[in-house]
Amino acid sequence: MLSSPAFSRELRDGEEHAVGALLRTAFGGEGEDHLVHKLRKSGAMAGETVLPMGDRIIGYYALSYMVQPKGWLCLAPVVIHPDLQGRGYGKRMIGLLTEWARLTKTPVVVLGAPGFYERAGFSVAKAAQLQGPYPIANTMLAGLDAPATAQQLVYPPAFDRI
Repeated sequence: MLSSPAFSRELRDGEEHAVGALLRTAFGGEGEDHLVHKLRKSGAMAGETVLPMGDRIIGYYALSYMVQPKGWLCLAPVVIHPDLQGRGYGKRMIGLLTEWARLTKTPVVVLGAPGFYERAGFSVAKAAQLQGPYPIANTMLAGLDAPATAQQLVYPPAFDRI
């Protein structure tokens, strides 16, 4: 049995059920699993990354295309299995994503706990001028060298009922 996860990688065909089970376990309900299904079905999904450990999926994140600004991505949901949280797996997984965003100059927006996401490379300050339907104090940005100019964030329609 492996004691630590492998490298994160793209979701493979057939792993959707394992991701759904992980989302339901970690979030205690169907909401995030339904969100992922809606993003897939609508074509808004830009990519899905998993963190395998042995024959299990213990981590996951989804990137979807923002409606506005064009060319920006949204990170949600993000999950590490509850039994394995606090070991740095999430920080490592999201840190690789923020480094990719920085190198490719691809803006990625996330809404969440600044304490976690800023340690992984996101910035509250770079998102401070953005406007959107969710609290800007918990909105962070990666992928840009400087703070974003004032603009409206429009998430994919799948986020409308969250």
